Amino acid sequence: MSNPTQRLLRAASLAALLVAAPVLAPLAQDATSTTTQAAEVDPSTVVATIGGETITEGDLAFAAEDMAQDLAQMPAEERRAFLVRILIDMKVMSKAARDAGMDQTEIFAQRRKYLEERALRRAYFAEAIAGSITPEAVRAEYDAYASQFQPADEVRASHILVETEQEANDLKAQIDGGADFAALAREHSIDPGAANGGDLGFFGKGMMVAPFEEAAFALAEVGAVSAPVQSQFGWHIIKLAEKRQSAPPAFEQVAPQIQNQLLMDSFTAKVDELMSGVTIEIADPDLKAKFDAQEAAENAAAGVQ
Repeated sequence: MSNPTQRLLRAASLAALLVAAPVLAPLAQDATSTTTQAAEVDPSTVVATIGGETITEGDLAFAAEDMAQDLAQMPAEERRAFLVRILIDMKVMSKAARDAGMDQTEIFAQRRKYLEERALRRAYFAEAIAGSITPEAVRAEYDAYASQFQPADEVRASHILVETEQEANDLKAQIDGGADFAALAREHSIDPGAANGGDLGFFGKGMMVAPFEEAAFALAEVGAVSAPVQSQFGWHIIKLAEKRQSAPPAFEQVAPQIQNQLLMDSFTAKVDELMSGVTIEIADPDLKAKFDAQEAAENAAAGVQ
């Protein structure tokens, strides 16, 4: 069993890493073209010079990683110029700071250590953790899920929802007399799906309120129309459109969720491994109490005893 402190704010930690260094490419993207494009950009290529110092493609890449949230809010065509401006400001201001001796202070040494460890954390995450989540791993996880999928009955139905039983009976009589179900739904139904002729799409058991569900699944033949059925929403008339057995969602539909889950599992396992045997001491009693409270809450949510 893992040490509870190993799980503290794990999800938040992972989210911060993903924002700072979005290392997982979308699975729908062609891996070959992505690799080729990356290979064409030489990190040592000089983009600009300022006071005799160079700004390279590698510098732009680091800045883009560091400012991912800011860049996400701006048009793609403006991002490189923005990053160059930031790096130019950085060059001139860092030179001024060195000239003033600010790089010799204790606070600067502490900040440099923090930034170094943050950069190393990102690098380790990208290579040792995210690097293990390959398209093949995601596909294998999907195949395992699909092989264990248990099909269930599903129906596709349309309905007309009205407020009173009398209205429902009148509409049912019109349908029995040959009136178009969809047209009546558009004209009379108070359900938001009325504009679509009352079409609800496919649904399985447990997805609708009980009286409605029982009536829908009791219809034996495609095209059959139910007697008026009451639920807490009003009175329904239901028309069966299709029956089928459910199937697992397409790989493309669930691949991002599988990818994220595998990443979380890999992240948790790796950090648990690294934290094994590590002693944590917090000197401030109040801070320790808050730390322990957060720890207990997270472990309770995760089911850790």
